[in-house]
Amino acid sequence: MLAALLYAGATSGARPAVALPPPVVDMAAAGSSPPATATAVFAGGCFWGVQAVFQHTQGVLNAVSGYAGGSKETASYPQVSSGKTGHAEAVSITYDPTVVSYGQLLQIFFSVAHDPTEIDRQGPDYGPQYRSAIFYSTPDEQRVAQQYIAQLDATQLLPLKIATTLAPLSNFYPAEDEHQDYATRNPHSIYIATYDRPKITQLQTLLPDRFREAPVLVAGQVSR
Repeated sequence: MLAALLYAGATSGARPAVALPPPVVDMAAAGSSPPATATAVFAGGCFWGVQAVFQHTQGVLNAVSGYAGGSKETASYPQVSSGKTGHAEAVSITYDPTVVSYGQLLQIFFSVAHDPTEIDRQGPDYGPQYRSAIFYSTPDEQRVAQQYIAQLDATQLLPLKIATTLAPLSNFYPAEDEHQDYATRNPHSIYIATYDRPKITQLQTLLPDRFREAPVLVAGQVSR
């Protein structure tokens, strides 16, 4: 499979998306019955754009911006922005496994939501709080993510090796209300127009079967 680079949005500052193959190994085993809902936690730079991508993904029931990797005491935007808390800006994605699988979410994460080859940065944002990370809750999630990273590195479709780290999820702390649904509420902000709206277009273009036009919004459902 050849890499398909989308340059529509590259001039605006967004990384060109890369058409990556789905994972060979995915969560559901033959004959198993998936749970009614499941949750994945990914970090890929500023949570505004990552949240927006998964809010436009079929099968996603909720996508909440927040913090993972640090303690409750430091889970606030001013503290996390210091880069000294251990937290990454992350998104907790609740999804219906009968509609979209964990592996398909990973495909979107690596193809569209961010650049997995960058270390402690995404676009104009620098620091460990913007690192690429997968926070797994089960051994199966860890296994699928590890094998998918190895699969993608072997394809050499990306210009560099994947820098995404894997860590067990200890806790996820929802971000402040002003960071929820940010891309939808601020479509004309320069940051969103430059770095995040192109990702939604790329999702629709690269993975049209996974795209939903109307985003599923948090809409005040989060309590801190």
